[in-house]
Amino acid sequence: MSVLTRDEAQTRAQFLDVERYTIALDLTTGEETFDSRTVIRFTARAAGDTFVEVKPATLRSISLDGQPLDPALLDGNRYPLTALAAGPHELNIDAAMRYSRTGEGMHRFTDPTDGETYAYTQLFMEDVQRVFAAFDQPDLKSVFSIDVTAPEGWTVLGNGVAEHAGEGRWTIAATPLVSTYLVAVAAGPWHSVTTEHAGLPFGIHCRRSLAPYLDADADEILDITRALYDRYHEKFDEPYPFDSYDQAFVPEFNAGAMENPGLVTFRDEFVYRSAVTDTERQTRAMVIAHEMAHMWFGDLVTLTWWDDIWLNESFAEYMGYQTLNEVTLPRALNSASAGEAPFPDTWVDFGVARKGWGYDADQRPSTHPVAPDPDAVPDTASALLNFDGISYSKGASALRQLVAWLGEKDFLAGINTHFARHKFANATLADFIDNLASATDRDVHAWAEQWLRTTGVDTLTAEITAPEPAETAPNGNGNGQSWALAVTRDGSRPHRITVGTYDHALGAQGGPGHLTPRDRFELDVSGDGTPTIRPGRRPALVVLNDGDLTYAKVRLDTASWDTVLTSLSGIPDALTRAVVWNAARDMVRDAQLPPATYLAAARTHLPYETDLALVQGVLSFAAGQVVDRYTIPEDLPAARATLTDLCRDLIRRTEDGSRPGLRLIAVRHFIDAATQPDTLRTWLDEGTVHGGPELDPELRWRILTRLAVLGATDEAAIATALAADPSATGREGAARCRAALPTAEAKAAAWDALFSDDTLSNYLFTATAQGFWQPGQEELTDDYVARFYPDAIALAARRGPAIAEAAGRYAFPAYAVDPVSLGTGTRALEDPDLIPALRRKLVDQLDDLRRALAVRSAVALAD
Repeated sequence: MSVLTRDEAQTRAQFLDVERYTIALDLTTGEETFDSRTVIRFTARAAGDTFVEVKPATLRSISLDGQPLDPALLDGNRYPLTALAAGPHELNIDAAMRYSRTGEGMHRFTDPTDGETYAYTQLFMEDVQRVFAAFDQPDLKSVFSIDVTAPEGWTVLGNGVAEHAGEGRWTIAATPLVSTYLVAVAAGPWHSVTTEHAGLPFGIHCRRSLAPYLDADADEILDITRALYDRYHEKFDEPYPFDSYDQAFVPEFNAGAMENPGLVTFRDEFVYRSAVTDTERQTRAMVIAHEMAHMWFGDLVTLTWWDDIWLNESFAEYMGYQTLNEVTLPRALNSASAGEAPFPDTWVDFGVARKGWGYDADQRPSTHPVAPDPDAVPDTASALLNFDGISYSKGASALRQLVAWLGEKDFLAGINTHFARHKFANATLADFIDNLASATDRDVHAWAEQWLRTTGVDTLTAEITAPEPAETAPNGNGNGQSWALAVTRDGSRPHRITVGTYDHALGAQGGPGHLTPRDRFELDVSGDGTPTIRPGRRPALVVLNDGDLTYAKVRLDTASWDTVLTSLSGIPDALTRAVVWNAARDMVRDAQLPPATYLAAARTHLPYETDLALVQGVLSFAAGQVVDRYTIPEDLPAARATLTDLCRDLIRRTEDGSRPGLRLIAVRHFIDAATQPDTLRTWLDEGTVHGGPELDPELRWRILTRLAVLGATDEAAIATALAADPSATGREGAARCRAALPTAEAKAAAWDALFSDDTLSNYLFTATAQGFWQPGQEELTDDYVARFYPDAIALAARRGPAIAEAAGRYAFPAYAVDPVSLGTGTRALEDPDLIPALRRKLVDQLDDLRRALAVRSAVALAD
C-alpha cells in the first residue's frame, strides 16, 4: 500500500475542490466484510491527473461521470483518475470492505458476555480508505452524508444526528466541512443515556453488557461534560460547531479516545467494572476535556499537513488539564468546606503521570521538535510516529510556559483570532503564530523558534551561596542577612519560573520533617547565571520551577536535596512535591541518584502522601523501572522487600476505611510485587482483602496473574476463573495468565499465538504479550529474546502499524537488561523490512535498555 507524501497532498489540494461525499454502508452482509458505496462530487481546477484512495476486499465497480472504469486498474490503495477535464465531476465506487480486528478502519467486536456484536470506525491518518473511497488528506475538507443499513435492533451513531427510517436503515445528518479522518460511525445494540444541554442533544453510549456500570457513572460523566462545554464557551468566541455531542465507549479501542466531531469514541475501559481511585476518575474527566477541546482545535480548525499535529494534540492536552481544573477546583473548595476530600489539582496528575512521557521521549534518538520542519514529515507513515510524548505532554508544557509568559488574556485573544480566521478550514504553524502575535507586543515568533523548533530537555540547576549562619528568627528573616540564588541552564530556551522557598516548621507533628513556605518569587532564566539576592537566612529548601510552569529538568542544590530526603512529605503543596519527585525520577534515569535511594525515599514519604496521583506515579516508577530494570541482580531481594514493605505499610495505614483510593493503590502494588503466594491465595480463596476491599474482577485477575507468574496456579484455575467471568476483560485476563505461567509449554503456546496465529485482536495480543515477559522468568524466556526481532518484523509487515506498535511496546523483551540483548536489537534495526511504526518503537525501547544498563553500571561502580 502506498503512503501519501506531503508533496502529493500539496499537488492534489491545488488541483481539487471536494464538495460532498454521499456514502452508503451496509453492515448486514456478513461477519468478514461490509458493503461500501461512495459518491464523491468534486471539481478539478484544471485539466490533469490525480488519484483516489481505497483499500477494498473487492472493488466491484467504479465510474466517473457515468462512465464505467476498469476496477483492475486499482494499484494497491490508489485508483488513478487520468485525463480529468477542468470542472465538476462525480465519482462512484462500489466495494466490499473488510472488517478490522485491530482497531483500524471498521472494527467489529462480538461481546463474549452476551453474544452481541458492535462495529465502529477509527479512520485516523489513512484508515478511512478501509471504510470508503476518499481523497484522503486533512486539507481536502468536505461535507459528508452517510446512510447506514444495520441489523434490526441496532442503533447507529454518527457525526450528526442519526434518524431511523425503519427496516434497519439510518440516515446521519450531513456534516459541515470536516476532514476525512474525522468521519465516524458506531453501530450496535448500544445502551444509551441521553439528555439535552444548551439546546443540543447529548448522549453517552456503551455495549449492553456494561449498562449497569455506565448508569452508575452517568451523572458524573454528563455533569463534567456539561460543565466543560459551558467553560469552553466562556473561553472561545466561536460556538460549538456541530449539531450534537455523543460520547461512545467502544470495545478494543486502540487509543484513549478519538475526537470525531459530534461522536467522540473512547476506550470502554473508562466504563469502570471494578473499583477505581479518584485519580482514575479524574483521568477520565481529563480525557473528556481533551476530546472536547478538539472540537475547536483539530475539528473546526484542522492542520494542513501532519507536521502540525501538535496544533491538535498539544492544545487539547493543555486545554484539557487547564479547563478541567477551572470547572472542578471550585467544586473542590466546596467539598473541602463541607468536610469532604477535596478534588485534587489536575496539574499534579499531569506532572507525575504525563510530563515524564515527554521528558523520556525528548531524550531518545527519535526525538523531534514539537513543531517539526515540514521536510521531516514527508509522508503519512512518518507522521504517525509523531503521536508521542513530545506532541502531547511536551507541547502542552510549552503552551503552559507560553501562557505564563504571555498572559492568559492575550493567549485566548490570539486563539480566538485563529478560530475566526480559519474556521471550517485548515491552518499551519505560521498561521497560528501570526494570530497569537496579533494579540500581543511580545515576540511570539522568536518564542516559537526557541520552544517549538528545538529538541531536548533543558536542565536548570540551583546554586546557593549564603554567609555563615548567625542568630536568626525562626521564620528565616532577621539580622540583615541575605542569600543568593544563581540558576545555571544546560540548554537554550528562556524559562519563566517560580522559585519556592521553605523552612523547617517548629514543633511539627505527624510525619517526617514538616516544612512551611517562606515565599515564592518569579525568575526569568536566560542562561547567564546572574545571582538573585534574597533577604533572610538561607532557606532549608529552594525549589526551582515551583508550580511546574516550565518544561525542564530540575536539579536542587546539595543542602536542599538533603532536606528533601528527610522532609519531602512535609512539603505542603502537592504540585511542589510532584516537581521534587520528578527531579528524583530524572536523577535516577540519569544515573545521578542510586535506585536504592529513590526506593528509600518512597518508603519514608509515601505513607504520609495525601495526593493519590503522586502515590500512584511514584509507586509505578519504583516498581516498573527502579526495581524491575534499574536494580542490579544482587540488590534485587532488598529492593523487592522495600517495595513490599512499603505497600504493606500503606495497607495497614488504611485499615480504618478512611482512604479507600490509597488502599486500592497499595493492594494493587502489593499484589504485583508479591514474591510469595500465601497471602494472595488467601485473599483469592476468601474473596476479599482482610479489612477490604472485596475482590472485584480487576483484583481477581491481577491476583491470578501474579500467582501464575509465581507458579502457584495452573490452567485449570484459569479456566475456572474465565468461566466465572466470560467477559472481554475476562478473556484478556485469562490470556495474560496463560502467557505468564512459568512453563516451557505455556511460553511456546503464547509465542505462537502472538507471532504465528494472526487471529488475535489488538487487545488479546496486548494481554498475551504482557503476560509473556516476566522478571524472574529469564531462564524460560532467554531464548525468545533473539527470536523477537525477526518474528516481530514479519508480524508488523503482515498485520500493519497498530499491531506493530503493540508488538514493539508490549512484546519487547524489556526485562532482558544485558549487553547481548542490546546488541541483538541494535543489529535488528538494520533489517530493511522494518516498517516505520515498529522501527520507532524499537529505537525507543533499545534506548531505554541502554539507559537501564548505564544506571546499573553506575551502581556497580559505586559499590
